[in-house]
Amino acid sequence: MDSADLVVEGCTALVHTERDEIRFVDDAGIVVRGGVIVSVASARETASTPAVQRIDGRGQLAMPGLINCHTHSPMTALRGVAEDLPVEKWFNDWIWPIESNLTDRAVELGALLACAEMIRGGVTCFADHYFAMHRVAAAVERSGLRACLGWAFFSSQGPEGLARSLDFALSVRGAAAGRITTALAPHAPYTVDEKDLARTAVLAREHGLLVHLHAAENAAQTENSLSRHGRTPVQVLDRAGLLDGDLLLAHATGVTEDDIGLLGRAKGRIAVATAPRGYLKFGWDTTPVRALAAAGIPVGLATDGAASNNTLDVWESMELTALVQKSAERDPTWLTARQALDHATVQSARAVGLGGEIGTLAPGRRADLILVDLTGPHVQPLHDLAAALVHSARSADVRTTVVDGRVLMRDRRLLTVDVPAVAAELGELLPALTRRVAGRRIQDYEG
Repeated sequence: MDSADLVVEGCTALVHTERDEIRFVDDAGIVVRGGVIVSVASARETASTPAVQRIDGRGQLAMPGLINCHTHSPMTALRGVAEDLPVEKWFNDWIWPIESNLTDRAVELGALLACAEMIRGGVTCFADHYFAMHRVAAAVERSGLRACLGWAFFSSQGPEGLARSLDFALSVRGAAAGRITTALAPHAPYTVDEKDLARTAVLAREHGLLVHLHAAENAAQTENSLSRHGRTPVQVLDRAGLLDGDLLLAHATGVTEDDIGLLGRAKGRIAVATAPRGYLKFGWDTTPVRALAAAGIPVGLATDGAASNNTLDVWESMELTALVQKSAERDPTWLTARQALDHATVQSARAVGLGGEIGTLAPGRRADLILVDLTGPHVQPLHDLAAALVHSARSADVRTTVVDGRVLMRDRRLLTVDVPAVAAELGELLPALTRRVAGRRIQDYEG
């Protein structure tokens, strides 16, 4: 028998049926070879499989790694720098002036800190939308995570912005032993004009690229777009041809009923990323997950950047999505714990364009998995595993994180990022980074 690279045995496994329904398998064994899951069977069946590395999973639950479907990883450097502000002041008076001071090294260190935080929180893949993305790619390579990366651009940058985003997407696609996929990343319909959006749509279809952008982030943006253009942000995207390709919309708390119908009828593969913690902080509505689901639109879970969300904790996003949706819909039967887990796994994988590779523990899928400790007093007794995961367990209960069969954290010990060293070097750069100079900002926020 060929030796496996990794065997996890004695765990409870969260698996999906052919109809993507969630079920739990007790005393399971998971065999990994060449970065791929070979089998999910009983521990008895896998006990005799020789392996380079074995993990005793007793008392733990194995599940697909979480996916952060929209973030700005280097913004960990700005965590807590601007609090309790309306979004226009947050952007114009703080974030965009500070980001005019960005250096490549600050970006890489911020991304490394983010990668460490996500590994510890059970995230195995993230979709990032920022600047100096070649340095984020270096952080992904070093950390061992999987990522979908897009270099953000504004029309105010001229043709160079889109050209740089495209060059990055084409040159870095497939890097880090295939763990990096790429996207074109226009910032938003209010910062990228319709000509550049249309050009983005053409280039994305020509090169088979996902487009990842902010759209209808809140109701005020939709109202402003209607006032200025006579169209909602989603209608602007449709007119530019972006709904004909693969599209990941961040937030979409301001979409209208007509917008949702338009997205549901689109020719392309459309998905939405929801980051509920930030909406609560800014006093926005939330993503209309129920209506989007009825229209057949996958909704993945996200955190946005740590400057607005404060954490990169997708576990928290999962619980908040379930709770906020119940409140928004005034319906305690929606969104259930199993539905929340579906959004955290299968739907999030689809949202970042990796639905055929990750998001479920099954033979042939990439071995991106986490082990969650179920023995803590805050989780016991285990009447309902789904409810325990969503409403009782926390990201700190993740004991082990594996990406492509490689163990990045074992028994809460990070193996790929030296956090004290990264944090210390980043701290030295903060005075220059956070200095605000009158009249300097990378962009104006008008919504």
